[in-house]
Amino acid sequence: MITLRDIQLRRGTRILLDQASVTLNPGEKIGLVGRNGAGKSTLFALLNGSLHEDRGEFHMPASWRLAQVAQHMPETDQPATLFVLEGDTRLVEAQQALTQAEASNDGEAIGHAHAMLADAGAHDARARAQTLILGLGFQLDQLDQPVNSFSGGWRMRLQLARALMLLDEPTNHLDLDALVWLENWLQRYEGTLLIISHDREFLDAVTRVTLHLEHEKLTRYGGNYSAFEELRAQQIVLQQAAFAKQQDKIAHLQKFIDRFKAKATKAKQAQSRVKALERMERLAPILTSADFNFEFREPEQLPNPMLSIQDASFGYQSDAGNKCILQGVNRSVLAGQRIGILGANGQGKSTLVKTVARTLPLLAGRVTEGKGLTIGYFAQQELDVLRPQEGPLEHMVRLAKEVSPQAREQELRNFLGSFRFADEMVNQPVGTLSGGEKARLVLAMIVWQRPNLLLLDEPTNHLDLTTREALGMALNEFEGTVLLVSHDRALLRAVCDEFWLVGRGGVAPFDGDLDDYQKYLLDEAKRLREGLKESALESASTAALATSGESLNPKLQRKVEAQRRAELSQKTQPLRRELLKVESDMEALSAEKTALETQLSQPMPAAEIAQAGRRLKALVDQLEALEERWLALTDQIEQATA
Repeated sequence: MITLRDIQLRRGTRILLDQASVTLNPGEKIGLVGRNGAGKSTLFALLNGSLHEDRGEFHMPASWRLAQVAQHMPETDQPATLFVLEGDTRLVEAQQALTQAEASNDGEAIGHAHAMLADAGAHDARARAQTLILGLGFQLDQLDQPVNSFSGGWRMRLQLARALMLLDEPTNHLDLDALVWLENWLQRYEGTLLIISHDREFLDAVTRVTLHLEHEKLTRYGGNYSAFEELRAQQIVLQQAAFAKQQDKIAHLQKFIDRFKAKATKAKQAQSRVKALERMERLAPILTSADFNFEFREPEQLPNPMLSIQDASFGYQSDAGNKCILQGVNRSVLAGQRIGILGANGQGKSTLVKTVARTLPLLAGRVTEGKGLTIGYFAQQELDVLRPQEGPLEHMVRLAKEVSPQAREQELRNFLGSFRFADEMVNQPVGTLSGGEKARLVLAMIVWQRPNLLLLDEPTNHLDLTTREALGMALNEFEGTVLLVSHDRALLRAVCDEFWLVGRGGVAPFDGDLDDYQKYLLDEAKRLREGLKESALESASTAALATSGESLNPKLQRKVEAQRRAELSQKTQPLRRELLKVESDMEALSAEKTALETQLSQPMPAAEIAQAGRRLKALVDQLEALEERWLALTDQIEQATA
């Protein structure tokens, strides 16, 4: 077991842990929670040996093997598979031992090194590494690509695979989307697990013990994060009641002392009460973390629609030519909508958001903006919109000159203070801020701009749970429109009332909630897995046919044809679903058009005739657009079927 007794930890002159004692038992799955800067990463540094306690005793069994997911992004041109392989320190040590033994021509050492390699599982190490990489969402053709050719999010997945290499992993459930897959993986893992995460649903799914780090103290709670919140709330109520009761008792004793200490007849009783006060073990008041709340300013106007995307193509421009990721996109964004954008990494979610945010050019089609549209954009990598050498105040001064030149410096300082940038912190270079602090600064800059359309690309990556909850509350109060890309399911559930699915080169509405989306991921994984199996089977059968000159056997032929029919149904299902919706909308508009024409054939006041005429014109335009979409959909279905 891991044991901490009366531990004190410092970073510079700051004490992060003081008189901390806790025991972590083998096989426990523990969530370590606390505000950003409370000392969670410092505690991890103690566990992995890179930092030593300033006082107290720390013990971890010498036989335990430790794997940790590094927070920094790897910068290396190593192939992805080799990078992950090197996470298995036992294997690396065995390979180094063999190299040294062969260099010295020591036969006994060579034999010992080969035994070490066998114990480390060298025979299937590459296969294990690639299984982990594929399980985290990578494709076969990416296994040997250089690590630094991937985006930050994908490199962090490689860091995760590198850490998992040291552990005895199961080999099932590798087809799920990365987060769902990781939950299943960790739930089955039999070792001891300590997790720092700000994802409430992830912690609830995986952990069974919670360590809370606050005010230099470490408190252990039985249960996952939701259970911890409930237990802590009860503890706060009880402790606050005990503190209040003690304060009443102290006040009563002090009142007696003050009243009778000068009277000879009561001096003895007064003195005994003085001693009682001195002996009393004082209870501390509850000092909970100050709640962080903010709100988005009311937009000056709300255009409707906010955006109209017509037959658009999204992607990147390069010297080698345009790389199209999404095409044929036709969507409208209306005032007040809360849209969650779903889809696996690499499918084009960020590309869509960046293009709408005007940081990437549109490759084809049109994006028509409503009059008075003001966009607030939160980039997945905060430094994309921040200047590392400047402080928060410099960022706000520059922004204020663009948005509100009349703003005074003190007003900007007060505003930054509401986002926890106080005193000299307003001048601290952004490059030295933590990820959570950078994220809060980006949020502050967005709020100042009074946007009516929020484009949020993974806004919670570095936010602690308190700030995530504050963001969710602010978004629910926001009067404008939200397009949200996030892996935080709690935030998506709290904020979004409809979803778009980005995948297979397009964008379509997703009919369902997040539970339906998880089922969709499972179905997609099953479809891809069966498709790969059938492709391999068909290739093998074709090769056998070329060799023997015989046709496919009837059973295999039926299987291949059934697979083709299933793939065709999967391919055309979204088109047919949209076709049914278009037909339903056309029917409703046609009925309204007929009723309006009948109404216009009767005597009416001039004002009502003008209003009805404008509505009739709008209905005709909408019907024409729907008819064009109906023709396009039927054409696509016919082409797919052919």
